[in-house]
Amino acid sequence: MTAFDIRLIAYAPNGARLGQLPYPLSAETGAPLNDLPSIRLDYSAEAAGIEWLDSPCEIAVEWSDGGDWTEGPDSRFLRIKRRGDQADKTGARSYDLPGWAWQLAKLILYPNDALVEGKRQFSAATVGAILLTLINEGQARGTLPGLAVDFTTTHDSAGQAWTAALTIGLDPGTDLRTLLLNLSQQGVVDWQMQGRTLRAFNADTALNRDLASGPEPVELRLGRDVTEAPDEGTFEDASNVILIAGEAGLNVEVTSPNALPWGRWETYQQQSGVADGGTAALLGQNLLERASGERVQITRGITLAAAEWLPYRDYRPGDTLLAPGDGGAMAPLRVRQITLNRDANGVTGGNITLNDRFLERDLKLSRQAAGIITGGVATGGTGGTPAPDAIGRTPAAPTGLIVEPAAYVDTGGWARGQITATWSPVSVDVNAVAIDIDTYDLWARRNESGQEWGQLTATVAPDTTATYSPLEVNVEYAFKVRATSQGKPGEFSSEYVTTIPNDVTPPPIPSAPSLGTRLSIIYVTWDGLGEGSAPMPIDFDRVLVWMSADGATWEGVGTLTASGALLVAGEPYGEDRIFRLTAVDRSGNESAPSATATIATVPVVDTDLIEAEIDGANIVDGTINAADKVIANTITGGLIKALEIDTGHLKANAITTDKLDVGAVTAAILSADAIDGKTITGAFIRTASSGQRLELAPPGATYPELRFYPDSGTNYTVLRGQSDISSGEATLVITTSQNAAGTYRARLQMGATLTRINVMDPTATSSKGGLLEIANDHAQFGYNDGSSSSECYIRLDSSGRWRVNGKYWDMTNVAAYDAVVAGSTTVGGASSPNWAQLFYGPTMATNMGPVVTLRDGGSGGPSAFGNNYTPGAWVLTASTTDGWQINLANGNGFAFYFWCHRHA
Repeated sequence: MTAFDIRLIAYAPNGARLGQLPYPLSAETGAPLNDLPSIRLDYSAEAAGIEWLDSPCEIAVEWSDGGDWTEGPDSRFLRIKRRGDQADKTGARSYDLPGWAWQLAKLILYPNDALVEGKRQFSAATVGAILLTLINEGQARGTLPGLAVDFTTTHDSAGQAWTAALTIGLDPGTDLRTLLLNLSQQGVVDWQMQGRTLRAFNADTALNRDLASGPEPVELRLGRDVTEAPDEGTFEDASNVILIAGEAGLNVEVTSPNALPWGRWETYQQQSGVADGGTAALLGQNLLERASGERVQITRGITLAAAEWLPYRDYRPGDTLLAPGDGGAMAPLRVRQITLNRDANGVTGGNITLNDRFLERDLKLSRQAAGIITGGVATGGTGGTPAPDAIGRTPAAPTGLIVEPAAYVDTGGWARGQITATWSPVSVDVNAVAIDIDTYDLWARRNESGQEWGQLTATVAPDTTATYSPLEVNVEYAFKVRATSQGKPGEFSSEYVTTIPNDVTPPPIPSAPSLGTRLSIIYVTWDGLGEGSAPMPIDFDRVLVWMSADGATWEGVGTLTASGALLVAGEPYGEDRIFRLTAVDRSGNESAPSATATIATVPVVDTDLIEAEIDGANIVDGTINAADKVIANTITGGLIKALEIDTGHLKANAITTDKLDVGAVTAAILSADAIDGKTITGAFIRTASSGQRLELAPPGATYPELRFYPDSGTNYTVLRGQSDISSGEATLVITTSQNAAGTYRARLQMGATLTRINVMDPTATSSKGGLLEIANDHAQFGYNDGSSSSECYIRLDSSGRWRVNGKYWDMTNVAAYDAVVAGSTTVGGASSPNWAQLFYGPTMATNMGPVVTLRDGGSGGPSAFGNNYTPGAWVLTASTTDGWQINLANGNGFAFYFWCHRHA
């Protein structure tokens, strides 16, 4: 015995769980495959929970086999109708509740600006793309906010890629439920609701599980699982021929190999919007699959108390299981509907409908099922490798791109540019069909003629905000963004142009200087901090030391790059001098001045020694102690004789960077191998600031790159290592500068399995001349300027075969060393013998082998197929390096076609 039971749970519309309806007088629910479920519910006006049924709500049917309660698929219903008899003293009320999917009919397709003959067109679109077009547009209008989906435009709810693509036109006003029902009727999709989530699957996949085979098949046996077994069969809807009538006079007859008792039975379906025979044929085949034989409705009453196999736990609508079939024999049958009921005593029962579409008896809704699918289906690929140009659909261009630039200071203390780009999300392709976006790519370039576009960064959808740095400050850039879907790049947005600002934030105001004087020198000392002991920022460059005699006129007397002292000499004794500081960063921003400090120099000896020299002979040994007799920074470089201090007199690490003036260490001072083996980071490396030069990793470069500049301008050649061409590889790409006319570039791309050299357009995006391609599985040499009429090449591949694409020069343009001379011409009739000669023009370098065929003019012309004309004999009668001759027995005019190859 199993403890299978069902219960009813009330939910607020699109809202939270309200509670259980514990005392139904009766309840019967039917869940068909690919159709709208329903429940018939009787409930007492005096029972608990009636207050929820008094207002619109949702009712979920949950099942349990003695354990947890679970809401099955297609088990959520809408209380939108009620009825009751006020004279009924029992207070019984009845409710006919359709499935949650009923309200999908309240979301319709709106027209757009791209109607073709009044219809919304979907070209080679997946089922998911079409459904999501309606859903996304409707929800953007505020329709069905409670509806969720778990499929995408590329994959169904089971995570499998959609296997069918449809080319259809839909009338504005088509509703989502009608579309779903018709798509499922035509064998394109299976669908169900799970709560408020719409789930859609490739037809006959996830909702067609095979439970009839294997070591433990699901077997519904008479007496144990099955209590009743009525059958009903009919040939009324059978056909083995269908005529599909499409647009513009298209009529396609599709036949089925299934024989019917009375022979050929025909049916007809008008399929507006279908304009090609293949689509019409596929639609007809899908329809005949369900109409080519007897349709048998097999209903099996099931017991839930003694059954080994239980609905929803072990099988669900769409599954194929073993059950007593037509005549009682066990057979694999597909579950078309599960019906469950529960009476006032809590006794549950039910039945299942097998092998045929069930017409819901309790559902009293009407629908218009014919004529809304105005297109067809093209099934998926063969499993082979698809051609690159056929992958994916093209996403539409993003709109609303804005770019907010800012400046920042990098770790080296230099000003760099940063941008934040924002755009509207893309949800459709270029044909306004819903599409799933994988990433968004942000591109940029200097807004100067001839500058190349480069990808800055990418974001993963649905993120529509991207940030990037570094960029060069004080430079105008152009930006654009595109979406990608399944690796297929979309159209670019409109360009957005902005200038990257420089850093404009000045450093903090320095702290006030402290002053001292000795030996007629003023010592201006700074603690290296800002006001209030604020530290200086990383882009701090220096403080300027200002001096004034009157507090009104100021002159700069020096700089300090860190905490320390500046010595100011030559000021008269006894006269006040006022000092203040300003801080400057590497961008040139200068702070407001610091607080001031005032001091006057004071002599320390008699005036007869002022400005006199004291040499070493006048100093007693040991009388000058550096610790307390020599003030810091009083002995400067200008007071030391050149080469008097060598490294033997310096303490290890005595000279640090704060002791060196800015610019004091130049390239001339460094030894030749001073930076050997060292890693250089920070600013980019260039051989000159302008003119002919090399630049390594310039700011704003998307990839590691080396630029080669000409003697003037910015028309550079660039060498890059790109990791976005082949996964896990750094593909070498060299793009040359443009030619003088700005019409061409050349490009070399070299990777492990593909090397390509070609002449391209000035933006290096399209071929515009000769190309050479060498790959691991093929080689190709030829010409491609973007036009299929002029494209020509020779291609060899790993199969050992080769092919030639293009045209051969004919006899009007021949050179002595040409390998092949080909052409055709006509000759008027002549007296017997009838003959013609053709001369190459030049004398060919070696012997020629003419291969010639002839069309006798007496046959009636080049289109005279099916004639019974007897031609005259003809033969090639002469051949030299100058030309050849043919003769025809008849006197008719004739045409000849030739291929002459040169050989030794």
